[in-house]
Amino acid sequence: MVLAIIEVKGLCYTYPESETPSLIDIDFRADPGEFVLVTGPSGCGKTTFCRVLNGLIPNSYGGDFKGTVVVDGMLTATTPVYELAQHVGLVFQNPENELFCTTVEREVAFGPENLALSREEIMMRVEEALETVGISHLKEKSPEELSGGEQQKVAIAALLAMKPKVLVLDEPTANLDPVSAKSVLELMYRLNEKNGVTVILVEHRLEMVSNLVDRCIVFDAGRIIADGAPREVLYSEKVSELGVGIPKIVQVSKHLSEFVGEQLRFLSSDELASYIRGRRN
Repeated sequence: MVLAIIEVKGLCYTYPESETPSLIDIDFRADPGEFVLVTGPSGCGKTTFCRVLNGLIPNSYGGDFKGTVVVDGMLTATTPVYELAQHVGLVFQNPENELFCTTVEREVAFGPENLALSREEIMMRVEEALETVGISHLKEKSPEELSGGEQQKVAIAALLAMKPKVLVLDEPTANLDPVSAKSVLELMYRLNEKNGVTVILVEHRLEMVSNLVDRCIVFDAGRIIADGAPREVLYSEKVSELGVGIPKIVQVSKHLSEFVGEQLRFLSSDELASYIRGRRN
């Protein structure tokens, strides 16, 4: 049996001065190299879940924390956040809040420098991270000069320079235009496929990402109500009734299924086009 890179058991959490728990009885595990999509209505606990995975909760937020969360063999509740940051990186919605150095190169070097690595190791990590994300040509630029999509890639490169095994992204495309959003999501797919990074992605733009991920989990009112392959979860009536932005391709597939008399579960327009071409032939 493969050892889990993330294992959550019996997690319950309530923020300080709140009477309503934000997470309730969460059991979750992710294997190394999985690409997991997390979705659900606003306020359902997705962001809180992200903060738990990198130790911000409970270490920085306090509150009532019950259960166990283990990431890469470390108990997050008792491991310092700075140590967890070398194993799990967290990307927030707004990259402007994360970038503070005068150039992209210095931004990406900041983490490795704080690990007291050698100059040679730092330079190697910076160049590798910039190349992996595809922004080497921006290294002398100020982050303030960049587009939202480019800033998000800088934030991701800064985390990659720390060599984490897990990337957690909390709606990284929320403030991006469709082209930039697609670019960032495809980058996540490449990092997962080629580099073996475990990715936990909170996202509402399901039509852009549902065909890229291995697994989809859905939160509602602090609980996980669905967990499985995207073709199972996104086509379930329970999730459809929840009000999650189900991809249009799912809606089209359901209507087409009724018309042709067979069950169709497409996750991309390419799959639908291939099916139609096949019927024509």
